[in-house]
Amino acid sequence: MVDDWQPSATIETLRERARLLNEVRRFFAERGVLEVETPVLGHGGSTDIHLDSLSLTATTPEGRESLWLQTSPEFHMKRLLAAGSGPIFQLARSFRDGEVGRRHNLEFTMLEWYRPGFSLLDLIDETEALIRLLLPTLGPRRQRRYRELFRERLAIDPFTEPLPKLRRLAGEYGGLDMGDSLRDDCLDLLMSVAIEPLLGTDGLDVVVDYPASQAALARKHRDTEDGAWVASRFEVYVQTLELANGYDELTDSEEQAVRFAEDNARRRGLGKPEVGIDRRLLAALTAGMPEGCGVALGIDRLIQLALGKTSVADVMAFATQRC
Repeated sequence: MVDDWQPSATIETLRERARLLNEVRRFFAERGVLEVETPVLGHGGSTDIHLDSLSLTATTPEGRESLWLQTSPEFHMKRLLAAGSGPIFQLARSFRDGEVGRRHNLEFTMLEWYRPGFSLLDLIDETEALIRLLLPTLGPRRQRRYRELFRERLAIDPFTEPLPKLRRLAGEYGGLDMGDSLRDDCLDLLMSVAIEPLLGTDGLDVVVDYPASQAALARKHRDTEDGAWVASRFEVYVQTLELANGYDELTDSEEQAVRFAEDNARRRGLGKPEVGIDRRLLAALTAGMPEGCGVALGIDRLIQLALGKTSVADVMAFATQRC
């Protein structure tokens, strides 16, 4: 007899979750941001090499087709922006294969919103305001450059350090053989084990100016220090948890198509399956998406912090292990 049928979270926790979600909706309503709903299925998925999408085969008017469960609602929401929606937000069910643990679940809720006309600093300010709504006693905000963090913690410049040394250092910190690893793989490992555990420990840390190779769907700009290209994006950390990832959104369809193709080429090189490119997103960018910024925030993690829980499963009705 199955004996793990009960919810992952207590009923009282679920009541608190509902209250906090109502606060989030009120926050955006007061700012004139429209709530939208978009599909969890799409004909294209995320090509990001660090994400593993789930897919299925379904019968559609076109016959048997492969569809992708969305890792975030980004592509559909950008199509709405191109259609003239104005500022929008969504509490969206999202899916990422292999992500199960204290901070992860295969299926989770993503809070994502887009602000046409906003600068990256505007969106950082608004993201902070939303987080403080749920964490009113949070300490001060500190903004740090990616390069600055690596120099302070590891005494290296992540943009110029020779790859062999990066591999050795990452191997030492991670206890892994990084002998043939790519530069970004080494940086990601060092970020996760040597730097992230120190972020947001006494307030809210915002990290900016990531390597250009980690721009994903963000624009790029020149580093004022030496002219190196960097990604126009930010990440927010609270209590060592990465809570939010924001972009000055790329609106160039040709550049986006190149990035999708490069991602799939890297996926092939790593032995990962290719992911279907979202042609409708590219068409929307060609038609004209307004310039502005967007951010994705892990609302389960934020609620976990707000309620003092130790795991995202503690604030979900049925985590993967009990679904």
